Amino acid sequence: MPKQKFWTIGQIDATGVRGPHEKELEDISKVKYPLFINLNTDTLKDIVHNDLGGIIENIGFDEDWTISIEMFPEVNIHMVYSFFGDEFGDGIEAEFKFLFSGERVFWVPGEDSATFIDIVMDLIERKLNNKVPFEKDYDEKTELMEKVLEQRSEPFILLKESDKENLATFLGAEVRNLDNIWTIKKEIFPEIFIEIKWNEKVGLDIKFSGDNLSKNIDSYHIEFIGIFFINHILRFITVNNIDKDLPDICYIMFSRYYTKNIGNWVHRTR
Repeated sequence: MPKQKFWTIGQIDATGVRGPHEKELEDISKVKYPLFINLNTDTLKDIVHNDLGGIIENIGFDEDWTISIEMFPEVNIHMVYSFFGDEFGDGIEAEFKFLFSGERVFWVPGEDSATFIDIVMDLIERKLNNKVPFEKDYDEKTELMEKVLEQRSEPFILLKESDKENLATFLGAEVRNLDNIWTIKKEIFPEIFIEIKWNEKVGLDIKFSGDNLSKNIDSYHIEFIGIFFINHILRFITVNNIDKDLPDICYIMFSRYYTKNIGNWVHRTR
């Protein structure tokens, strides 16, 4: 069996220099690691399994443990925790390294992955502190979400009935098309669902539901994950219609590694 390949966010960003998302992840590590010192492992396992749908494992980096979560099928995130005490005299006793694996993990830009990690860490901290989300405006769309739904609607017209099964597998979601109304629903965390609806007349819409929604994640963060979900749908549409002249929005959904090594277009940023 071939050894699993792990990516760093720097490799996915492929900028050739230390990028902002590497610094962002280092900052997350510095802020969050104290939560995990002396933490009961069973408590962490319960949160990771019941609230994140992930696992605690060891992936071979001499770490104490690793939290592994599937963002999308073949897009896996590994939060690698190591405790070493204050052996360097800098007051930092532990650290997280963030690694990525899966056949499509390098499709997703560091911007999406780093923010997803930040949201996951916030959810873990909230559960450890027995706090509930502060913002619960799940039925209200922010200006950002309204803009996203408008900007990303056009490519959905390229979805075909024959795409249903492959799209469902690609997303790890339930996909339906009834009377040219597409419904795409995914359980992003246990008992937390994102549902996308699209039809040509109305455009894109999104809603959030589930028994754990108001217990585990605030409306601000679930909106971001909803955006990442839409972005991944656009990646599917793009690679399955690469021979067409696609809307500009399609070409900015991918990591710099993807556009440099696989995509046949100049890398663009959002």
